[in-house]
Amino acid sequence: MAAKTAPYVIDPPAVVAVPVEGAAGLFPVRRILCVGRNYAAHRREMGGDDRDPPFFFAKPADAIVLPGRDVAYPPRTSNLHHEMELVVALEAGGAEVPPERALDLVFGYAAGVDLTRRDLQNAAKDKGQPWEAGKAFDQAAPMSAIRRWSGPPPQGRIRLTVNGQARQDASVADMIWNVAEVIAEASRLWRLAPGDLIFTGTPEGVGPVLRGDRVEGEVEGVGRLAFEVV
Repeated sequence: MAAKTAPYVIDPPAVVAVPVEGAAGLFPVRRILCVGRNYAAHRREMGGDDRDPPFFFAKPADAIVLPGRDVAYPPRTSNLHHEMELVVALEAGGAEVPPERALDLVFGYAAGVDLTRRDLQNAAKDKGQPWEAGKAFDQAAPMSAIRRWSGPPPQGRIRLTVNGQARQDASVADMIWNVAEVIAEASRLWRLAPGDLIFTGTPEGVGPVLRGDRVEGEVEGVGRLAFEVV
């Protein structure tokens, strides 16, 4: 007779899931990995050196803001920044995946915004402390629905406006490390798995948003998102 499974002592958290364009089912999110300084102009904007390789940080799955929902201005900051990004959704995983096989892991792509409490991030940098308070807070990852994809990754325009004014406008093709290289490098640090999302970095033009601002972003051929900061 099989042993009875012990019940949870508290209710388990709900699965975070993102809609998929043209599909009835949802994409369940396991975790979010993010690439820092993957566009040369943004590195210079943030005081980085072009010779430094991109690096990774993480956000929790429940930082996602689903399409069509607004974003609450987070506490303990007076300098909330937008960072427009191409998001990769994985349907397979593994460790030590070579770049030539990395695209086999991809389910699709989305448009996302890496929201950052810049003042808290900068304070942590100055003290050599972790970035979680600046990057991994509630509602820190608004994103569009995921578009199913096969073949070469998107290479088109990536842009963001605040109240109709252009802030970021570049090309995904400007990434220092391309999608395959990003996935391969991440797989050297973690065993990737289905449900992982990777935010692939932001181009130049990051800047502040305030309560009442309307933010609209797009990755050409992939998706659009829009939200108000409330």
